[in-house]
Amino acid sequence: MIILVINCGSSSLKYQLFCMEGERVLARGLVERIGMAGSVLTVANRDQDKVRIQTPMANHKEAISLVLDTLTDGEMGPLARYEDIDAIGHRVVHGGEAFAGSVKIDDLVMEAVKDNIDLAPLHNPPNIMGIEACREILPRVPQVAVFDTAFHQTMPKYAFLYGLPYELYEKHGIRRYGFHGTSHKYVALRGAVLLGRPLEELKIITCHLGNGASIAAIDRGRSVETSMGFTPLEGLIMGTRSGDIDPSIILHLQKELHMSVAEVSDILNKKSGIYGISGVSSDFRDVEKAAADGNERAQLALETFYYQAMKYIGAYGAVMNGVDLLVFTAGLGENSKETRAEICKNLGYLGVELDPGKNAVRGQEALISAATSRVAVYVIPTNEELMIARDTAKIAGAGS
Repeated sequence: MIILVINCGSSSLKYQLFCMEGERVLARGLVERIGMAGSVLTVANRDQDKVRIQTPMANHKEAISLVLDTLTDGEMGPLARYEDIDAIGHRVVHGGEAFAGSVKIDDLVMEAVKDNIDLAPLHNPPNIMGIEACREILPRVPQVAVFDTAFHQTMPKYAFLYGLPYELYEKHGIRRYGFHGTSHKYVALRGAVLLGRPLEELKIITCHLGNGASIAAIDRGRSVETSMGFTPLEGLIMGTRSGDIDPSIILHLQKELHMSVAEVSDILNKKSGIYGISGVSSDFRDVEKAAADGNERAQLALETFYYQAMKYIGAYGAVMNGVDLLVFTAGLGENSKETRAEICKNLGYLGVELDPGKNAVRGQEALISAATSRVAVYVIPTNEELMIARDTAKIAGAGS
């Protein structure tokens, strides 16, 4: 079965083409600057060399048409024709409470996704554009929506409710949803395989640490708690996002500094977090270098991040009454041994003990805990595209 996985941003499009027999990646690429000057598609050809195709792309339909053309190109593409694609899987950021799992896309599903635009105004619209373009170009090919929020729909009500009037939840859906669900699900499943134990008997904490960061508590295969909330702004401080703050700060900024809603949103989403504290960058690599060169604010930003991650892990150990497996994933979690070591250094009471030698790993699966550690600690590179492909194959196959 041939599955095309598409992840649309407002002006970008990432894709991978899978052959599900052996879960092989046949092609992958990235379209940037859709609807802007300098539109470009970077694609890995058959020899895995990167080829850049610069051509105007006014919208997502034109971008997807170009992607399909490269997939069926005689010199670089693995397919003979468009119709060789059996199904298309789309990443959709917000499914609200309507979806507790991935679904085959029809008109009713599209209406429900559109109803959640207010909950993810930066993410759902481009996701919708990608779906609509594919439905127009390949109307007979089954399309599947895989939601970032779906995995966390198993959280109990006492975990996802805010201390607000209950009517705001009932009438307006104001509650904690959680994000990065596809990533958390993948690394939890993979972690159970690496540990050689059934997922249904494990208590797992997964740390998706990158420019956007979230931590999840997964009890016997079910997400029971996660750090992101109503939007991806809640939780840990991130590259440019504030994470948890006293909500009265927003009122203070509006009242005392006369800031508009847009200005406050800009501060919280684009000027805070690691960048806001360090004043250096939102890229952890730049901040780590500045800290090593003696920049005190850069060091403070890193220490704040480590502290918050450690605090969440400790809380989630309490939520599940123990931990069997701790997983680090995403750009920072997979590549920074310093980050992993600093986060874990005060987790001995949970039974976490790192092996410094094993922890000196970047971007590959590895057991990094010491032989004496009661908790297994792994680095597992995330693979959201494969998770989307698996769900798509299962749902499209069942519907055929």
